[in-house]
Amino acid sequence: MKILFICTHNRCRSVLSEAIVNHIAGATILAKSAGSEPAGQVHPLTLKYLAAAGYSTTGLQSQSWDDFEQFEPGVVITVCDAAAGEACPVYFSRSLKVHWGLPDPSKVSESEEQQKRAFEEVISEVERRAHALNAIAKADLEGDALRVALNKLGAQ
Repeated sequence: MKILFICTHNRCRSVLSEAIVNHIAGATILAKSAGSEPAGQVHPLTLKYLAAAGYSTTGLQSQSWDDFEQFEPGVVITVCDAAAGEACPVYFSRSLKVHWGLPDPSKVSESEEQQKRAFEEVISEVERRAHALNAIAKADLEGDALRVALNKLGAQ
């Protein structure tokens, strides 16, 4: 299964999702991430907390969804509310589209401890979803059954 995680700036939540899903479900899922208006660099705290949680940050970058025309994802998952409301490029027309809203830990600025906690909570949620996503991919669901399973997972 090929999945493209979308977040407007592709610097935090979508990158977290890409790295974690590839680590947990890399044998059954190929995950990439992109943005409609990429920031051009991954947020430094994204890289810091991914590494602290034991995930590889090699090759992670902020890139445009226009770079993925040839990728042909079976599933496009938006992880920020702004991206969920955007019109996806035409070449995603055959992809199943679902929304899995996640809070943006890079916007937490009260204290270093609160930033850390925010990243850890989002990483934990993405890990939970990645394990379930791996099971869904192994079940080889298609059509409405796949859509229902993915929407249910994102709503939890």
